[in-house]
Amino acid sequence: MKVSDQMSLGDWDTELPNASMSAANAATPEACAALLDAHPDYRVLRRLVPKLDWPMPTGAQTARVLILDTETTGLDAKGDEIIELAMLSVLVDRESGLPVGPVSVFESFEDPGRPIPPNITEITGITDDMVRGQRIDDAQVAAMVQQADVIVAHNAAFDRPFVEARLPVFAQQAWNCSFAGINWKTEGNGSAKLEFLASERGWFYDAHRALTDCHALLQVLAQPLSDGRTGLRTLVEGAQGTRYKLLATGSPFETKDKLKARGYRWDGENRAWWCSLPSQEALDTECQWLRAEVYGGRKARVMLEALDSQTQFSGRPGQVSQLVLE
Repeated sequence: MKVSDQMSLGDWDTELPNASMSAANAATPEACAALLDAHPDYRVLRRLVPKLDWPMPTGAQTARVLILDTETTGLDAKGDEIIELAMLSVLVDRESGLPVGPVSVFESFEDPGRPIPPNITEITGITDDMVRGQRIDDAQVAAMVQQADVIVAHNAAFDRPFVEARLPVFAQQAWNCSFAGINWKTEGNGSAKLEFLASERGWFYDAHRALTDCHALLQVLAQPLSDGRTGLRTLVEGAQGTRYKLLATGSPFETKDKLKARGYRWDGENRAWWCSLPSQEALDTECQWLRAEVYGGRKARVMLEALDSQTQFSGRPGQVSQLVLE
């Protein structure tokens, strides 16, 4: 986008002097972008550039994080297959929450053994010719996974079942989810989609390819949140905690709209509205709300599933119990 193109529309409140206009036309794209950024009516998005080496502070206490993304033939981990797997392995300073040192990169296609559905090719750009005869290197993946303290994916509930079905080594590690593990709404973001989060931070990129999505996620998570911690630090610290699936069993039919408005989803198998909670504190708060707003202050019995870092987002069951609200 040229500065001169925008000026010709008469959108600016004041015109640049002719000399400034000539200089802008001759300037680098970054200088033009900076000029637009300085005007209150414009926001400039820059193409996200992968960062493969981060400053290494002396004496940093670190955790190794594995950023992961997949592209698949469909949405069902029991019937569909991975066609692309990408991973970034990076150390994270536990204090600053920033990546440190070099980033190790893995990317591989895999032949699903059948034609890729046309809608998947349309979304990802991955064709049958690109994956034909390709196979993920199990040993290389295992080496990277076993070094990780925590694996992070954006919507881990999708990616984790796929990679566990293909490579069981993933079931042995702690996971966290950058989609569900950070409350992006309270952070002031209108959406938790990765493209939106990157855009809010001034970047655009070619989405729906596993490796570019990984690079975008790493840089989004390296930014500070409202409490001063980066997304990476938040996810590393939260990975060893327990998440809870709370089912409002036996809730009165007339409270369904109230539950839905609060973010509960319907579990057809258990025939109950449920929500996911990231901590014991959140569970206690939600139980108080359920008793007051859904069960009318009456004593009620609900179902609770506790999921540790090795089962959360996996599709494998956690520890199920009943909880009495009184």
